[in-house]
Amino acid sequence: MTNTLIPVGATRILGLDPGLRRTGWGVVAAEGSRLRWIAHGVVAPPEAAPFSERLLFLLEAVGEVCAAHACDEAAIEEVFVNMNPSSTLKLGHARAAVMLAPARHGLSVAEYSPNLIKKAVVGAGHADKTQIAFMVKRLLPSAGDVKADAADALAVAITHAQLRKRALLSPPLSGEGDHAKHGGGGLRQAAAAGAGPLHRFAVPLPRKGRIAS
Repeated sequence: MTNTLIPVGATRILGLDPGLRRTGWGVVAAEGSRLRWIAHGVVAPPEAAPFSERLLFLLEAVGEVCAAHACDEAAIEEVFVNMNPSSTLKLGHARAAVMLAPARHGLSVAEYSPNLIKKAVVGAGHADKTQIAFMVKRLLPSAGDVKADAADALAVAITHAQLRKRALLSPPLSGEGDHAKHGGGGLRQAAAAGAGPLHRFAVPLPRKGRIAS
C-alpha cells in the first residue's frame, strides 16, 4: 500500500522488521512532531530457493523500496536470540542482507531493541503484536488495516522518528568531538534522560554492483 500524498521536505524513514521468510517494511514521513504514513509491505523470498538466493532477494527487494520511496534514513529491529542457534544464525544473515540494502543507497541505518520499540509505540516493553498493530493504526490511521510484519516495521519507523527528534533537539555534550556534530551527543543525552539504549548508526557503504531502481 502507498500514500501518493507525500509531504514535501519531510524526512522519509524506512522501518524494517527482518525475517528470512517475511521481512516487513514501512515508510513514514516525519515533519517535526507530525508523522505521516507513506507506504508499507512485506518482502517474501521464494521458500524453495537456495539460502544464498533468498538473501539476495531480500537485498534487492529492500533496495527497490529505498529507491521507490526516496527514503532518507532507515531503522531496523535488533535480532531476537532464541533457543535454536541455527535459526538465530539464519535470522542474522537475513538481517544483514536487509540492513545492507539501505546502506548501499547511502542511508544511515539505526538499530533498536524490541523492548525499546514496544515501549516507544505502546508504552510497555512487553507488548504483544496485537497491541503494536493497534497503536500503529491509531498513530497512522491512513495506513489502514496493517498486517503483523508490516505493522512491526512501521513501529520501528515510528520509534526512530521519535528518538531522532529528541536527539536533534538535544545540544551536544562538550568534548564530544566530530561525533557530536552528527547527533551522537544528543543521542547519548536522550539515553541519559531515560530513553534507554538508543540506536547505533552504521557507516554507509559505497555503492557497488547492481542496485535496483
